Amino acid sequence: MDCSLFQNAQQIIQGSLRAVLPDEAVRRALEDFRPRGGKTLLVAAGKAAWQMAKAAADALGRVDGGVVATKYGHVLGDIPGVECLEGGHPVPDENSFAATRRALELTAGLSEQDTVLFLLSGGGSALFEKPLIPGGELQDITNQLLASGAGIVEMNTLRKRLSGVKGGRFALHCAPARVFSIVLSDIIGDPLDMIASGPAYPDSSTREEALEIVKRYGLRLSPKALALLEEETPKSLENVETRITGSVRELCAHAAAECEKLGYAPVILTDRLCCEAREAGSFLGSILKTHAGQGRPTAFIAGGETVVHLTGKGLGGRNQELALAAAPLIAGLPHAAVFSLGSDGTDGPTDAAGGYVDGGTAAALEKAGVDIPAVLRNNDAYHALQKCGGLLMTGPTGTNVNDVAVGLVQ
Repeated sequence: MDCSLFQNAQQIIQGSLRAVLPDEAVRRALEDFRPRGGKTLLVAAGKAAWQMAKAAADALGRVDGGVVATKYGHVLGDIPGVECLEGGHPVPDENSFAATRRALELTAGLSEQDTVLFLLSGGGSALFEKPLIPGGELQDITNQLLASGAGIVEMNTLRKRLSGVKGGRFALHCAPARVFSIVLSDIIGDPLDMIASGPAYPDSSTREEALEIVKRYGLRLSPKALALLEEETPKSLENVETRITGSVRELCAHAAAECEKLGYAPVILTDRLCCEAREAGSFLGSILKTHAGQGRPTAFIAGGETVVHLTGKGLGGRNQELALAAAPLIAGLPHAAVFSLGSDGTDGPTDAAGGYVDGGTAAALEKAGVDIPAVLRNNDAYHALQKCGGLLMTGPTGTNVNDVAVGLVQ
Protein backbone atom coordinates (compact mmCIF):
# COMPACT_ATOMS: atom_id res chain seq x y z
CA MET A 1 0.00 0.00 0.00
CA ASP A 2 1.16 3.54 -0.81
CA CYS A 3 1.03 5.05 2.70
CA SER A 4 1.22 8.67 1.56
CA LEU A 5 -1.71 8.21 -0.82
CA PHE A 6 -3.71 6.43 1.89
CA GLN A 7 -3.05 9.35 4.25
CA ASN A 8 -4.22 11.75 1.54
CA ALA A 9 -7.40 9.72 1.16
CA GLN A 10 -8.03 9.84 4.91
CA GLN A 11 -7.54 13.60 4.99
CA ILE A 12 -9.95 14.11 2.09
CA ILE A 13 -12.52 11.86 3.76
CA GLN A 14 -12.30 13.48 7.18
CA GLY A 15 -12.33 17.05 5.88
CA SER A 16 -15.26 16.57 3.51
CA LEU A 17 -17.36 14.69 6.09
CA ARG A 18 -16.79 17.39 8.72
CA ALA A 19 -18.08 19.95 6.26
CA VAL A 20 -21.40 18.15 5.64
CA LEU A 21 -22.36 17.34 9.23
CA PRO A 22 -25.96 18.48 9.68
CA ASP A 23 -25.49 20.54 12.85
CA GLU A 24 -25.10 23.98 11.31
CA ALA A 25 -27.51 23.18 8.47
CA VAL A 26 -30.24 22.20 10.96
CA ARG A 27 -29.67 25.37 12.94
CA ARG A 28 -30.00 27.45 9.76
CA ALA A 29 -33.24 25.71 8.81
CA LEU A 30 -34.66 26.36 12.26
CA GLU A 31 -34.38 30.12 11.69
CA ASP A 32 -37.70 29.75 9.82
CA PHE A 33 -39.28 27.55 12.50
CA ARG A 34 -42.30 29.19 14.19
CA PRO A 35 -44.20 26.99 16.70
CA ARG A 36 -47.91 27.79 16.94
CA GLY A 37 -48.13 28.01 20.72
CA GLY A 38 -49.20 24.46 21.51
CA LYS A 39 -46.92 21.48 21.99
CA THR A 40 -43.66 21.20 20.05
CA LEU A 41 -42.80 17.56 19.38
CA LEU A 42 -39.68 16.23 17.69
CA VAL A 43 -39.54 13.13 15.48
CA ALA A 44 -36.28 12.21 13.73
CA ALA A 45 -35.82 9.24 11.40
CA GLY A 46 -32.87 7.98 9.38
CA LYS A 47 -29.18 7.29 9.71
CA ALA A 48 -28.43 10.93 10.62
CA ALA A 49 -31.45 11.19 12.95
CA TRP A 50 -29.54 11.39 16.24
CA GLN A 51 -27.16 14.10 15.02
CA MET A 52 -30.05 16.14 13.57
CA ALA A 53 -32.14 15.73 16.72
CA LYS A 54 -29.25 16.74 18.97
CA ALA A 55 -28.62 19.88 16.91
CA ALA A 56 -32.33 20.78 16.94
CA ALA A 57 -32.77 20.16 20.67
CA ASP A 58 -29.68 22.25 21.45
CA ALA A 59 -30.94 25.08 19.23
CA LEU A 60 -34.50 25.09 20.61
CA GLY A 61 -33.54 24.59 24.24
CA ARG A 62 -36.40 22.18 24.91
CA VAL A 63 -39.15 20.16 23.26
CA ASP A 64 -42.35 18.70 24.71
CA GLY A 65 -41.37 15.16 23.73
CA GLY A 66 -39.56 13.38 20.97
CA VAL A 67 -38.55 10.11 19.33
CA VAL A 68 -35.41 9.30 17.34
CA ALA A 69 -35.47 6.23 15.06
CA THR A 70 -31.99 5.45 13.76
CA LYS A 71 -29.67 2.58 12.85
CA TYR A 72 -27.96 0.31 15.35
CA GLY A 73 -24.87 1.96 16.78
CA HIS A 74 -25.92 5.47 15.71
CA VAL A 75 -27.26 6.76 19.05
CA LEU A 76 -24.33 8.65 20.55
CA GLY A 77 -25.84 9.81 23.85
CA ASP A 78 -28.95 11.07 25.61
CA ILE A 79 -31.04 13.99 24.35
CA PRO A 80 -33.22 15.56 27.08
CA GLY A 81 -36.90 14.90 26.48
CA VAL A 82 -36.23 12.64 23.50
CA GLU A 83 -36.46 8.83 23.37
CA CYS A 84 -33.63 7.50 21.19
CA LEU A 85 -34.31 4.10 19.58
CA GLU A 86 -32.36 1.95 17.13
CA GLY A 87 -33.52 -0.49 14.46
CA GLY A 88 -32.56 -2.49 11.39
CA HIS A 89 -31.16 -1.11 8.14
CA PRO A 90 -31.24 -1.67 5.16
CA VAL A 91 -33.88 -4.27 6.04
CA PRO A 92 -36.42 -3.13 8.67
CA ASP A 93 -36.86 -5.28 11.77
CA GLU A 94 -39.13 -5.40 14.82
CA ASN A 95 -37.17 -2.62 16.49
CA SER A 96 -37.72 -0.40 13.42
CA PHE A 97 -41.45 -1.06 13.72
CA ALA A 98 -41.41 -0.44 17.49
CA ALA A 99 -39.63 2.91 17.13
CA THR A 100 -42.19 4.00 14.54
CA ARG A 101 -45.07 2.98 16.82
CA ARG A 102 -43.60 5.20 19.55
CA ALA A 103 -43.46 8.12 17.11
CA LEU A 104 -47.06 7.53 16.06
CA GLU A 105 -48.19 7.34 19.69
CA LEU A 106 -46.38 10.59 20.47
CA THR A 107 -48.05 12.43 17.58
CA ALA A 108 -51.56 11.02 17.93
CA GLY A 109 -54.53 13.31 18.63
CA LEU A 110 -52.76 16.61 18.03
CA SER A 111 -54.50 19.98 17.58
CA GLU A 112 -54.02 22.86 15.14
CA GLN A 113 -51.93 24.64 17.79
CA ASP A 114 -49.36 21.82 17.96
CA THR A 115 -46.22 21.50 15.82
CA VAL A 116 -44.22 18.43 14.83
CA LEU A 117 -40.59 19.09 13.97
CA PHE A 118 -39.79 16.20 11.62
CA LEU A 119 -36.10 15.57 10.91
CA LEU A 120 -35.56 13.18 8.04
CA SER A 121 -32.45 11.59 6.54
CA GLY A 122 -31.58 8.67 4.30
CA GLY A 123 -32.22 5.22 5.73
CA GLY A 124 -35.64 6.29 6.96
CA SER A 125 -37.32 3.87 4.57
CA ALA A 126 -36.14 0.98 6.78
CA LEU A 127 -35.95 2.78 10.12
CA PHE A 128 -39.34 4.54 10.01
CA GLU A 129 -41.90 1.92 9.09
CA LYS A 130 -45.42 0.77 9.87
CA PRO A 131 -45.96 -2.15 7.47
CA LEU A 132 -49.41 -2.75 5.99
CA ILE A 133 -48.36 -6.35 5.29
CA PRO A 134 -46.73 -8.83 7.69
CA GLY A 135 -43.26 -7.69 8.75
CA GLY A 136 -41.63 -10.84 7.42
CA GLU A 137 -43.10 -10.28 3.96
CA LEU A 138 -41.91 -6.66 3.95
CA GLN A 139 -38.41 -7.85 4.84
CA ASP A 140 -38.54 -10.39 2.01
CA ILE A 141 -39.62 -7.75 -0.53
CA THR A 142 -36.85 -5.43 0.68
CA ASN A 143 -34.28 -8.21 0.24
CA GLN A 144 -35.62 -8.96 -3.25
CA LEU A 145 -35.27 -5.30 -4.22
CA LEU A 146 -31.74 -5.07 -2.79
CA ALA A 147 -30.66 -8.18 -4.69
CA SER A 148 -32.29 -7.10 -7.96
CA GLY A 149 -30.14 -4.00 -8.48
CA ALA A 150 -33.21 -1.74 -8.40
CA GLY A 151 -32.46 1.95 -7.87
CA ILE A 152 -33.48 3.79 -4.72
CA VAL A 153 -36.37 5.62 -6.42
CA GLU A 154 -37.74 2.32 -7.73
CA MET A 155 -37.42 0.74 -4.29
CA ASN A 156 -39.17 3.62 -2.56
CA THR A 157 -41.98 3.73 -5.14
CA LEU A 158 -42.93 0.27 -3.91
CA ARG A 159 -42.14 0.65 -0.21
CA LYS A 160 -44.29 3.74 0.28
CA ARG A 161 -47.36 1.82 -0.93
CA LEU A 162 -46.81 -0.98 1.57
CA SER A 163 -46.49 1.39 4.53
CA GLY A 164 -48.76 3.26 6.92
CA VAL A 165 -46.28 6.16 7.33
CA LYS A 166 -44.58 6.60 3.95
CA GLY A 167 -45.82 8.51 0.91
CA GLY A 168 -47.17 11.43 2.96
CA ARG A 169 -49.13 9.27 5.38
CA PHE A 170 -47.19 10.37 8.48
CA ALA A 171 -48.12 14.00 7.78
CA LEU A 172 -51.78 12.97 7.44
CA HIS A 173 -51.49 11.16 10.78
CA CYS A 174 -50.20 14.38 12.45
CA ALA A 175 -52.97 16.60 11.00
CA PRO A 176 -54.34 19.09 11.90
CA ALA A 177 -50.99 19.83 13.59
CA ARG A 178 -48.40 21.58 11.44
CA VAL A 179 -45.38 19.52 10.34
CA PHE A 180 -42.11 21.43 9.86
CA SER A 181 -39.83 19.02 8.00
CA ILE A 182 -36.05 19.36 7.71
CA VAL A 183 -34.59 16.93 5.19
CA LEU A 184 -31.01 15.78 4.67
CA SER A 185 -31.02 14.50 1.10
CA ASP A 186 -29.45 11.17 0.15
CA ILE A 187 -31.04 10.83 -3.28
CA ILE A 188 -29.73 12.34 -6.51
CA GLY A 189 -31.70 15.41 -7.51
CA ASP A 190 -33.28 15.77 -4.02
CA PRO A 191 -36.76 14.36 -4.82
CA LEU A 192 -38.53 15.10 -1.52
CA ASP A 193 -41.18 12.42 -2.01
CA MET A 194 -38.50 9.73 -2.37
CA ILE A 195 -36.05 10.61 0.43
CA ALA A 196 -36.83 7.97 3.10
CA SER A 197 -39.96 7.33 0.98
CA GLY A 198 -41.42 10.75 1.78
CA PRO A 199 -43.39 10.33 5.04
CA ALA A 200 -44.30 14.03 5.04
CA TYR A 201 -44.41 14.90 1.35
CA PRO A 202 -47.01 14.31 -1.42
CA ASP A 203 -46.20 11.33 -3.60
CA SER A 204 -45.43 11.95 -7.28
CA SER A 205 -45.26 8.28 -8.30
CA THR A 206 -48.22 6.31 -9.59
CA ARG A 207 -49.62 2.83 -9.09
CA GLU A 208 -48.86 2.07 -12.74
CA GLU A 209 -45.19 2.79 -12.10
CA ALA A 210 -45.22 0.58 -9.01
CA LEU A 211 -46.71 -2.38 -10.89
CA GLU A 212 -44.21 -1.92 -13.73
CA ILE A 213 -41.31 -2.16 -11.23
CA VAL A 214 -42.69 -5.48 -9.94
CA LYS A 215 -42.81 -6.78 -13.51
CA ARG A 216 -39.38 -5.38 -14.44
CA TYR A 217 -37.56 -7.21 -11.66
CA GLY A 218 -39.75 -10.30 -11.42
CA LEU A 219 -40.61 -9.64 -7.77
CA ARG A 220 -42.67 -12.11 -5.76
CA LEU A 221 -45.53 -10.36 -3.95
CA SER A 222 -48.58 -11.69 -2.14
CA PRO A 223 -52.10 -10.85 -3.37
CA LYS A 224 -52.45 -8.40 -0.45
CA ALA A 225 -49.22 -6.59 -1.35
CA LEU A 226 -50.27 -6.37 -5.01
CA ALA A 227 -53.64 -4.97 -3.95
CA LEU A 228 -51.86 -2.26 -1.90
CA LEU A 229 -49.83 -1.29 -4.96
CA GLU A 230 -53.13 -0.59 -6.75
CA GLU A 231 -54.08 2.03 -4.14
CA GLU A 232 -53.02 5.64 -4.67
CA THR A 233 -50.99 7.63 -2.15
CA PRO A 234 -51.67 11.24 -1.00
CA LYS A 235 -51.05 13.72 -3.82
CA SER A 236 -51.41 16.90 -1.73
CA LEU A 237 -50.75 17.88 1.91
CA GLU A 238 -51.86 21.16 3.47
CA ASN A 239 -50.08 20.94 6.83
CA VAL A 240 -46.41 20.55 5.83
CA GLU A 241 -43.52 22.99 5.36
CA THR A 242 -40.19 21.54 4.17
CA ARG A 243 -36.53 22.61 4.13
CA ILE A 244 -33.62 20.71 2.49
CA THR A 245 -30.38 21.03 4.47
CA GLY A 246 -27.72 19.16 2.50
CA SER A 247 -26.97 17.01 -0.54
CA VAL A 248 -24.29 15.06 -2.39
CA ARG A 249 -23.47 18.18 -4.40
CA GLU A 250 -22.10 19.79 -1.23
CA LEU A 251 -20.17 16.62 -0.39
CA CYS A 252 -18.46 16.66 -3.80
CA ALA A 253 -17.63 20.36 -3.50
CA HIS A 254 -16.03 19.87 -0.08
CA ALA A 255 -14.11 16.80 -1.31
CA ALA A 256 -12.79 18.93 -4.17
CA ALA A 257 -11.67 21.63 -1.72
CA GLU A 258 -9.81 19.05 0.39
CA CYS A 259 -8.10 17.63 -2.72
CA GLU A 260 -6.97 21.12 -3.71
CA LYS A 261 -5.42 21.65 -0.28
CA LEU A 262 -3.25 18.59 -0.97
CA GLY A 263 -2.08 19.90 -4.34
CA TYR A 264 -4.48 18.02 -6.63
CA ALA A 265 -6.39 19.75 -9.39
CA PRO A 266 -9.97 18.66 -8.61
CA VAL A 267 -12.35 17.60 -11.38
CA ILE A 268 -15.94 16.87 -10.35
CA LEU A 269 -17.05 14.35 -12.97
CA THR A 270 -20.63 14.13 -11.69
CA ASP A 271 -22.78 14.42 -8.61
CA ARG A 272 -25.38 12.14 -10.19
CA LEU A 273 -23.58 8.80 -10.39
CA CYS A 274 -26.19 6.04 -10.69
CA CYS A 275 -24.90 2.84 -12.29
CA GLU A 276 -23.56 -0.56 -11.27
CA ALA A 277 -20.84 -0.17 -8.64
CA ARG A 278 -18.28 -2.32 -10.43
CA GLU A 279 -18.86 -0.42 -13.70
CA ALA A 280 -18.27 2.89 -11.90
CA GLY A 281 -15.04 1.49 -10.43
CA SER A 282 -13.79 0.28 -13.80
CA PHE A 283 -14.60 3.64 -15.36
CA LEU A 284 -12.82 5.62 -12.65
CA GLY A 285 -9.81 3.32 -12.92
CA SER A 286 -9.76 3.82 -16.70
CA ILE A 287 -9.74 7.60 -16.25
CA LEU A 288 -6.69 7.37 -13.99
CA LYS A 289 -4.91 5.12 -16.46
CA THR A 290 -5.48 7.68 -19.22
CA HIS A 291 -4.24 10.63 -17.17
CA ALA A 292 -1.31 9.01 -15.34
CA GLY A 293 1.91 10.97 -15.82
CA GLN A 294 0.21 13.84 -17.64
CA GLY A 295 0.82 17.17 -15.93
CA ARG A 296 -0.34 18.26 -12.47
CA PRO A 297 -1.61 15.74 -9.89
CA THR A 298 -5.36 15.44 -10.44
CA ALA A 299 -8.34 14.25 -8.38
CA PHE A 300 -11.40 12.92 -10.21
CA ILE A 301 -14.54 13.05 -8.06
CA ALA A 302 -17.91 11.34 -8.55
CA GLY A 303 -20.84 11.57 -6.15
CA GLY A 304 -24.14 9.74 -6.15
CA GLU A 305 -25.32 6.24 -5.39
CA THR A 306 -24.40 3.13 -7.33
CA VAL A 307 -26.19 -0.20 -7.13
CA VAL A 308 -25.03 -3.79 -6.72
CA HIS A 309 -26.71 -6.66 -8.52
CA LEU A 310 -26.16 -9.62 -6.20
CA THR A 311 -24.75 -12.65 -7.98
CA GLY A 312 -22.99 -14.25 -5.01
CA LYS A 313 -23.23 -14.69 -1.26
CA GLY A 314 -20.18 -12.77 -0.05
CA LEU A 315 -19.94 -9.73 2.19
CA GLY A 316 -19.54 -6.18 0.96
CA GLY A 317 -21.20 -2.96 -0.07
CA ARG A 318 -21.46 -0.81 -3.16
CA ASN A 319 -18.49 1.41 -2.22
CA GLN A 320 -16.22 -1.54 -1.47
CA GLU A 321 -17.23 -3.16 -4.74
CA LEU A 322 -16.57 0.07 -6.66
CA ALA A 323 -13.09 0.42 -5.22
CA LEU A 324 -12.13 -3.23 -5.78
CA ALA A 325 -13.34 -3.09 -9.40
CA ALA A 326 -10.88 -0.23 -10.01
CA ALA A 327 -7.86 -2.18 -8.74
CA PRO A 328 -7.06 -4.15 -11.96
CA LEU A 329 -7.31 -0.95 -14.04
CA ILE A 330 -4.72 0.94 -11.99
CA ALA A 331 -2.46 -2.07 -11.30
CA GLY A 332 1.18 -1.02 -11.39
CA LEU A 333 0.46 2.71 -11.69
CA PRO A 334 2.63 4.72 -9.28
CA HIS A 335 0.89 7.36 -7.17
CA ALA A 336 -2.63 6.30 -8.23
CA ALA A 337 -5.51 5.40 -5.92
CA VAL A 338 -9.29 5.02 -5.95
CA PHE A 339 -11.45 5.18 -2.84
CA SER A 340 -15.19 5.32 -2.30
CA LEU A 341 -17.30 5.64 0.82
CA GLY A 342 -20.80 6.14 2.13
CA SER A 343 -21.08 9.49 3.90
CA ASP A 344 -23.02 7.91 6.78
CA GLY A 345 -20.03 5.72 7.66
CA THR A 346 -21.58 2.39 6.69
CA ASP A 347 -21.52 0.50 3.41
CA GLY A 348 -24.03 -2.29 2.96
CA PRO A 349 -24.37 -4.80 5.83
CA THR A 350 -20.77 -4.19 7.00
CA ASP A 351 -18.87 -2.15 9.58
CA ALA A 352 -16.84 -0.42 6.84
CA ALA A 353 -17.66 2.94 5.26
CA GLY A 354 -16.12 1.93 1.95
CA GLY A 355 -12.94 0.78 0.25
CA TYR A 356 -9.50 1.97 -0.89
CA VAL A 357 -7.19 0.56 -3.58
CA ASP A 358 -4.00 1.81 -5.20
CA GLY A 359 -1.54 0.70 -7.84
CA GLY A 360 -0.18 -2.08 -5.63
CA THR A 361 -3.51 -3.60 -4.54
CA ALA A 362 -3.98 -6.03 -7.41
CA ALA A 363 -0.47 -7.50 -6.96
CA ALA A 364 -0.93 -7.77 -3.19
CA LEU A 365 -4.22 -9.63 -3.60
CA GLU A 366 -2.77 -11.93 -6.26
CA LYS A 367 0.06 -12.78 -3.87
CA ALA A 368 -2.55 -13.59 -1.21
CA GLY A 369 -4.33 -15.94 -3.62
CA VAL A 370 -7.29 -13.63 -4.24
CA ASP A 371 -8.83 -13.54 -7.71
CA ILE A 372 -10.53 -10.14 -8.08
CA PRO A 373 -13.04 -11.10 -10.83
CA ALA A 374 -14.13 -14.14 -8.79
CA VAL A 375 -14.47 -11.99 -5.67
CA LEU A 376 -16.65 -9.51 -7.54
CA ARG A 377 -18.85 -12.30 -8.89
CA ASN A 378 -19.34 -13.48 -5.31
CA ASN A 379 -19.92 -9.90 -4.04
CA ASP A 380 -17.21 -10.49 -1.43
CA ALA A 381 -15.26 -7.23 -1.64
CA TYR A 382 -15.12 -6.83 2.16
CA HIS A 383 -12.91 -9.86 2.76
CA ALA A 384 -10.64 -9.07 -0.19
CA LEU A 385 -10.07 -5.48 0.94
CA GLN A 386 -9.58 -6.68 4.50
CA LYS A 387 -6.62 -8.78 3.33
CA CYS A 388 -4.81 -5.73 1.90
CA GLY A 389 -5.75 -3.06 4.45
CA GLY A 390 -8.18 -1.44 2.05
CA LEU A 391 -11.27 -1.13 4.27
CA LEU A 392 -12.22 2.44 5.20
CA MET A 393 -13.51 2.56 8.78
CA THR A 394 -15.09 5.77 10.08
CA GLY A 395 -17.86 4.59 12.37
CA PRO A 396 -21.22 6.42 12.26
CA THR A 397 -20.56 9.94 10.96
CA GLY A 398 -23.82 11.68 11.87
CA THR A 399 -24.62 12.64 8.29
CA ASN A 400 -26.00 10.91 5.21
CA VAL A 401 -25.70 12.62 1.81
CA ASN A 402 -25.02 9.74 -0.59
CA ASP A 403 -21.59 8.41 -1.55
CA VAL A 404 -18.44 9.95 -2.95
CA ALA A 405 -15.74 8.22 -4.99
CA VAL A 406 -12.35 9.80 -5.68
CA GLY A 407 -9.53 8.85 -8.02
CA LEU A 408 -6.10 10.37 -7.29
CA VAL A 409 -3.33 10.32 -9.90
CA GLN A 410 0.05 12.00 -10.34
